[in-house]
Amino acid sequence: MKTHKDLEVWKLSMTLVKDVYHLTCNFPKTEIFGLTSQIRRAAVSVPANITEGSARMSSKELRYFLRISFASLAELETLITLSRDLEFLSIQDYNILHPKIKMITCQLSSLIRSINDKIQQNETKD
Repeated sequence: MKTHKDLEVWKLSMTLVKDVYHLTCNFPKTEIFGLTSQIRRAAVSVPANITEGSARMSSKELRYFLRISFASLAELETLITLSRDLEFLSIQDYNILHPKIKMITCQLSSLIRSINDKIQQNETKD
């Protein structure tokens, strides 16, 4: 039986979290309870919600949690852009994170679309 650990989007999001933690270590110490914490929470939310949704017993619940992951990615993208603009994050480091966020966003979109199709098929059967 497959689990969330078999999902490529989960694997990529776990890598993203590790990158985020590594790159935010260089942020100013004054930001430890501000931007650093917020960026890390948004990043962790992505694989955590994929995991929680996968553990649920229905496609609708899975879709719900995948949408939360999707929103967390949007938040993370904004936060790393702000960090780049404030020069807490170098252009090079931004260029490490941003493409990964875009790739995970695309994969989540595809997965959500697939689940939507499955839900619609089940509803038309009823």
